[in-house]
Amino acid sequence: MTADPKAPRRKPKTDSMATEGEKWDLRLYVAGQTPKSLLAHENLKKICEEYLPGKCHIKVVDLLMNPELARDDQILAAPTLVRKVPQPLRKIIGDLSNTERVLVGLQLRSRGATA
Repeated sequence: MTADPKAPRRKPKTDSMATEGEKWDLRLYVAGQTPKSLLAHENLKKICEEYLPGKCHIKVVDLLMNPELARDDQILAAPTLVRKVPQPLRKIIGDLSNTERVLVGLQLRSRGATA
């Protein structure tokens, strides 16, 4: 059986689901300058530098200073990372220390993929 030369070709599947030139809008909701909040911010910066160099815009939202902002993204715990762009919206709760879990949560890596 031969392939139809007129059929559209599929792109090969890769671990990274980010597309070239795509900008990412990430919001990290924290509750003050706690060790867990600071760790989440550091972990997020490392992940962005390694997996999305030059593509990330990180906005840190301190819910102690602006508690009303929690309503917009329905934040129930802190720290919480919200991927606003690209769609669909994704949320990850915790200090982001489990890089594999964060990559899967952000859809940068498929579940079960190895580095």
